[in-house]
Amino acid sequence: MSSPLASLSRREALYGLGTTLGSVALTSLLADDSNPQSSAPLTPKSGHHPARAKRCIFLMMEGGPSHIDTFDPKPTLEKLHLKEFTSEGKQKSAMESGKRYYVQSPFKFHQHGQSGAWMSEPWQHLSSVADDLCFYRGCQVDSVNHPTAMYQMNCGNRFGGDPALGAWTTYGLGSVNQDLPGFIVLPEISYPQGGSANWSNGYLPAYFQGTTLRPKGSPILDLQPPKGVTPEIQRANLDLLAQLNQNHHQQHPQHDELLARMNSYELAFRMQMQVPEAMNLDHEPAALKASYGIDQPHTDAFGRKCLLARKLIEQGVRFVQLYAGTWDSHDYIERAHGNLIRQVDQPIAALIKDLKQRGLLDDTLVVWCGEFGRTPDNGVRGGTAYGRDHNPKAMTIWFAGGGVKAGHTIGLTDDTGAEAVECVHHVRDLHITLLHLLGLDDNKLTFYHGGRYKQLSQFGGQVITDLLA
Repeated sequence: MSSPLASLSRREALYGLGTTLGSVALTSLLADDSNPQSSAPLTPKSGHHPARAKRCIFLMMEGGPSHIDTFDPKPTLEKLHLKEFTSEGKQKSAMESGKRYYVQSPFKFHQHGQSGAWMSEPWQHLSSVADDLCFYRGCQVDSVNHPTAMYQMNCGNRFGGDPALGAWTTYGLGSVNQDLPGFIVLPEISYPQGGSANWSNGYLPAYFQGTTLRPKGSPILDLQPPKGVTPEIQRANLDLLAQLNQNHHQQHPQHDELLARMNSYELAFRMQMQVPEAMNLDHEPAALKASYGIDQPHTDAFGRKCLLARKLIEQGVRFVQLYAGTWDSHDYIERAHGNLIRQVDQPIAALIKDLKQRGLLDDTLVVWCGEFGRTPDNGVRGGTAYGRDHNPKAMTIWFAGGGVKAGHTIGLTDDTGAEAVECVHHVRDLHITLLHLLGLDDNKLTFYHGGRYKQLSQFGGQVITDLLA
């Protein structure tokens, strides 16, 4: 029986596939090894040196979580509370106006584990894995505003348009599972400030762009074929389209984009089989889902992301980035940060324990951070509605697994948390360190574009050796 689509013109066939899953697959192409003309860009590759981590789960707390109210206690602020703050020489955000006052944390802090890691009281679950974490208080960024700081933390460039860390990772290492994208992003319904440029392939080929999975409904639009279109019909249609495209490519061999498009359709076909199972949490044990906070009102959404991240890296996805926001607490920080911590605390702790129980934590690098920290001061809005402004000079980032120094706190901020003063490094050094743990050398991981070889760090830097186990 002939395919009802076999009579379509090449233009009609391209249009039909280009408006469905094929358009998504193009952004995270995995080339087919059976195609002799394919360069197989996402075939697994060896790094530049032995890797501490094989994969990465990046937990992005968009909006700028306050280090002073999470992991970096400042008793000095209790003495200075509501005293006027002088901001001479301080980089100001667009939100800053009027007189400023020191603001103490509304939360009490306690030490946890044998390492004595400091955490504020709302972290009821993460405290149970304190000795698996490495806290870093020395990172600094350049921008005081959200979009540019997000771009710099994710892509190394404040102005957007450059490849994301996940794109560089898959460019350097490829991906294990040839039926799933190598770089997957789990955003919220509302994209973070800066939008999809935060997981862009930039000037790298389209193969390396992050593929987003939607938090509600079908993870990818048009994941399932139209009613009545069987896999056999799809296979016949793809074979016909491949033949037409191959003929066209022989006449125009310089069109590399056509090869990418051809292979993207093949990936789309394979993803229809793989993605539904990869996204399916129904087969996970009830006790495990409960540990992630799934089906609980405050933790369900992020709990599902964390469990899905574990499933994806277990199936060979190289880099998974999860978003939680927004942490931009300019006022009512006790209520705002308290609710935000409650949403992610149990799921993240469960993720660490789950990875550890499965023997995956040692070679999985887990990163928790925002785009910057927050200031020790703010204006006073309505009585006790205290909050904090943006602070690019101080923040807390923590890591787990993947060759980092578990059970340690590295770096130091000053007495009020305004600025990092010990083991201080620019974010470019953080990126170089993350690549190093994954077996990649930033100076060797380059791509020729715009007349020069470019790299994630922009112009080099150094590994933060204090963080390495």
